Amino acid sequence: MPNQPVNWSMEADYLQACSCDYGCPCEFQAPPSRGFCEGLGVWKIVKGSYGGVALDGLCFGFAAHWPKAIHLGNGTAALFFDERANPGQRDALMQIASGQAGGQPFEIIVTTFTTVLEPRYVPFEFRIDGRNGSVKVGDLLKAEVEPIKNPVTGSTESVKIVHETGFVFQQAEVVSAAVCESKLEGVKFSWPDHAGFVSRVIYHN
Repeated sequence: MPNQPVNWSMEADYLQACSCDYGCPCEFQAPPSRGFCEGLGVWKIVKGSYGGVALDGLCFGFAAHWPKAIHLGNGTAALFFDERANPGQRDALMQIASGQAGGQPFEIIVTTFTTVLEPRYVPFEFRIDGRNGSVKVGDLLKAEVEPIKNPVTGSTESVKIVHETGFVFQQAEVVSAAVCESKLEGVKFSWPDHAGFVSRVIYHN
């Protein structure tokens, strides 16, 4: 009999930044703003487990480039994992993030990549406070988000998205990614003041 997948679940804070305009047309099944997609996403697990392996407090993330819309594939991705994870936790996070353990959103996302770079185990700094937040992943990834500002008054806007059929998040704060940067060869980019989201997500297989 084939091996049964290990049950896993997590509740996590999630921060995303990309090359699209505010709100990201990809969330509405429209072509990406610039015809291609580049961006990063980072999760900080509030509570999670993979079988008997606890994942509470650990972070992981990705940087990616897709030459066209995400669903058209042929993307390049790099995965980043919390250096604090012990060997069992590292294996668990890899099984989940690579889609091998099944479950959304990872088993869908991985089908859009043709190139996956070597994983990196690095320190994470992660902070979310409402519509403000920042992440730093080693010396390679960085994102900072803040509320979108009204172009006439300069006052901050409160914008939310509810995407009931979304597989990365079902609802999120729509924010401005003041910084969205990857310095890793193969997925190197910088897109200041473009689309960003922050969300609390629940995943499982």
